[in-house]
Amino acid sequence: MDSVFDILGPIMIGPSSSHTAGAVNIGRVAGQVFGGDISTIELTLYGSFAATYRGHGTDRALVAGVMGMTPHNPLVKDALRMAEERKIKVKIILEGESPYHPNTVKMVLSNGDAKSKIVGTSLGGGRIAVREIDSFKVNITGSYNVLLCSYKEQVGMVAGVSRVLAANKINIAFMTVSRNVERSEALMILETDEGLDQKTLGDIKSIDGMDVVRYIPQISDEGGHA
Repeated sequence: MDSVFDILGPIMIGPSSSHTAGAVNIGRVAGQVFGGDISTIELTLYGSFAATYRGHGTDRALVAGVMGMTPHNPLVKDALRMAEERKIKVKIILEGESPYHPNTVKMVLSNGDAKSKIVGTSLGGGRIAVREIDSFKVNITGSYNVLLCSYKEQVGMVAGVSRVLAANKINIAFMTVSRNVERSEALMILETDEGLDQKTLGDIKSIDGMDVVRYIPQISDEGGHA
């Protein structure tokens, strides 16, 4: 059964829920995955994103999301100007069809040596699916709170994170672990019913062998999620 957001779409700034609200939400996830100050945003737009991004303001929406805005924020339309004022360089690359969905973007966020690549698709009504984070295949929709844990692959990491969450009464709804065998790296993705506070995140970061921890709060209906 379709959700009301599939029919009506979210409250937003812009003409298209797929090209504006969904794009903002993809940008929000990308900014949280990077987790720091950004100097460059590279947007590779595919399919209909590439064809109509100027008229629908997709580029502005993606950049607005990276800067932490929600789809209904009236400043979304000014995002490119605001990025320029913050000395953030925005580069746009147009490509053809995507293997995922017509509304697909690859975002590369960087600052000095730090870099993150995120591939996301906008599904309509503000709904999204993040398909890739760096070299890992993922499927993040924003329907739950998301915890990302990156580490050199070793025994006991899943158990360690699970113990911290259980001690803080946080229920795991879904969990997946992706591996990069060549680099012996792993990315643990946990979707939780409850939000995570700074103490819980600190406890997880302190687990021996943990490299990077990122937290992505659930995308709320107010923020343009269906």
